[in-house]
Amino acid sequence: MIRLHHCHETRSMRVLWLLNELGVPFDLVVHSFDKALRSEDYLKLSPAGRVPALEIDGMTMFESGAMIEYLCERFPDAGFGRLPGDPERAEWLTWLHFAETISQHTAALTQQHVALYEDAMRSPIVMKLEAARLKKCFAAIEARLSGPEKARDYLLDTGFSAADIAVGQAVFMATHFASLDDFPSTAAWF
Repeated sequence: MIRLHHCHETRSMRVLWLLNELGVPFDLVVHSFDKALRSEDYLKLSPAGRVPALEIDGMTMFESGAMIEYLCERFPDAGFGRLPGDPERAEWLTWLHFAETISQHTAALTQQHVALYEDAMRSPIVMKLEAARLKKCFAAIEARLSGPEKARDYLLDTGFSAADIAVGQAVFMATHFASLDDFPSTAAWF
């Protein structure tokens, strides 16, 4: 049994996407993004009160990157992971976890724009710096997709993988704060 605990517009989207791509049966529990995530029952699943939480194989996981790695290892025939020994393993892991770099900048901007209710609480400097950092992340993706050695349709030479899912979800969230207009290969990939 696989059960994903999910909130819309969060990093749990990447795990939901992967589960759908894998085509495996799973239950989806949608939570409101509120204090209910701090309930005693939910904290047993995710000790920090964050989403996602994934119940699978009699255990519970609470980090999306780890979930993606585990799901790709659990269902290797789907081809979304690059297992140990695969020549693209290091690149796959790098791009898979680069999604978190993008997400951290997006989270800082979300806090500035959404969580801080009064303009006086917001920092224009932080917002400018984090938006610039997102564009640097977009530039890294752009360089990978349109690199001097060859253009790619996906982050890895061998095709679509969970790295595209993780980075794609992170880019989706980042586009709330930074445009892809200056990154045509990234925009086409996205």
